Amino acid sequence: MFFFTLTAFGGAQAHLAMMLKIFVKNRKYLTEEELLELNALCAVLPGPSSTQTLAAIAYKRGGAGLAVLSSLIWLLPPAIIMAGAAILVSRLSPEIGFTRIFRFIEPMAVGFVCYAAVLLAQKVIRTRFSIIVAAVAALTTVIFKSPYLFPLLIIGGGVLSSLLHRNREERELEETLILNINRKKVAAFFGILVLFALMGALINRSSFFSLPVRLFENFYRNGALIFGGGQVLVPLLYTEFVELKGYLTSQDFLSGFALQQIVPGPTFSFTSYVGGMALKNQGTSGQLLGSLVAMIGINLPGLILILFIVPFWENLKKITRIKNAMMGVNAVAVGLMLAAAVIMFEPIAVGWLPVGLALITFVLLSLTRVPAPVLFIAGILLGVFL
Repeated sequence: MFFFTLTAFGGAQAHLAMMLKIFVKNRKYLTEEELLELNALCAVLPGPSSTQTLAAIAYKRGGAGLAVLSSLIWLLPPAIIMAGAAILVSRLSPEIGFTRIFRFIEPMAVGFVCYAAVLLAQKVIRTRFSIIVAAVAALTTVIFKSPYLFPLLIIGGGVLSSLLHRNREERELEETLILNINRKKVAAFFGILVLFALMGALINRSSFFSLPVRLFENFYRNGALIFGGGQVLVPLLYTEFVELKGYLTSQDFLSGFALQQIVPGPTFSFTSYVGGMALKNQGTSGQLLGSLVAMIGINLPGLILILFIVPFWENLKKITRIKNAMMGVNAVAVGLMLAAAVIMFEPIAVGWLPVGLALITFVLLSLTRVPAPVLFIAGILLGVFL
């Protein structure tokens, strides 16, 4: 698992290919069909899909304990690297000119987000309903720019989509599943969110613990309600932590985004950087605390969901209404990504160079096989030498 973590570049799709090679063909921990089913399950759940797929594989092999241990081995190395990057950027940025070095990264990041949105749209936008849902989600997000709208849009899209089909036989299956639900895990999933939301509201804002508690609630909420993986999470973090709360500058955020592209492991490790930068005024210990809070907060809901749902997966995958709900949820995810691309471009000076870089990045990702990390390294080198 540790070797897998250190060599897992390229995002969720590349991670799946490596899982097929290592865990199916070489180790024979499970069949190809079982892996693809687990990956499909995690793709429609909120949270980090690669992390959840690994946890699900470990759960099937050795239960909850092995799932937690495997998740830690997968998450810790990239999270430590990104926490170190946050400390480095916050301490050395003025001296070595990170702003100048990363000046080409901002428009390139917009091109990357646009490409990810188009890629996801090609997979999930197949009906007039999904087009309307995506458009409404995008317009609403651009106009109101509130992170608290995201869960409402996601839930609303899923509910509307699920109502398109109803099946009496499936209703009986749902009732059977409800009777067998582990209520303790359900209470833990929602109770953690409510507890930290209340603590964030009650703790004095001048207290040292106030911001870490609020950060945990922010990241846990995003981890519990973000569908579509890291490509959706990153632009939404930008909207919440840069645009609305001002925990990071646009340059700091996008510098970390570029660095994350050349780090192995899950895209969600980027939250370790964001958490560290959010507490950059509280010293190195505060930044390490911020990174830890972010890593736990963003990954905990996904892990709880996997431990809760995998035992019921054989029955859940038979329910058409769940599949229908995910059509609406994925359509909303496309809209959120498109809106985020617009919001991310707003602070960039309008001109032929930033627009051209965004377009070139989008075209290269769409029409060639040049990996995203290579493009971002090229952008950094341009900033160094030009």
